[in-house]
Amino acid sequence: MPHVMMSSHLISVLLSLCGGAAVIFLRLRAQNKPTNAKKIIMPPLGMATGFLMFVVPELRIPWQYGVIAFLAGAVLFAYPLIRTSKFQREGELIYLKRSNMFIVVIVTLLIVRLLLHDVVEQYVTIPQSAGIFFILAFGMLLPWRAAMYREYKKLMANQPEQGLQS
Repeated sequence: MPHVMMSSHLISVLLSLCGGAAVIFLRLRAQNKPTNAKKIIMPPLGMATGFLMFVVPELRIPWQYGVIAFLAGAVLFAYPLIRTSKFQREGELIYLKRSNMFIVVIVTLLIVRLLLHDVVEQYVTIPQSAGIFFILAFGMLLPWRAAMYREYKKLMANQPEQGLQS
């Protein structure tokens, strides 16, 4: 039985590392492309479907754990992302210019998840810990994207008027 637990822990760590690397890679690639409101809004909407995991009884957690996880994501991880995510206008296009703090936050989140994995699993099961860290990540993503959307809309409202050229 301990061999099975060691294997599931190793798989969990490897999946976390792969997920973190994928997020960093995709975000860095997206930085070179212009953004729009849809690209800002869609990630939280798409991620929100993940809450369907809680339909499965084995994944359910006490609501207090969910609130704490969401607030931890919103307070500890969203704030640095909000502060370091800036938009830049290049002609009529708007680009998200992210500092290296984005990578630092994602790597820190990954390290926290790995370090707290054993601690969290003293109180909840492995599937429940996945739910807790999902909520933490959603708590980070939602306020960050909301702030990005407000900033994007402000930039769009201040867009220079296009004059007719004869």
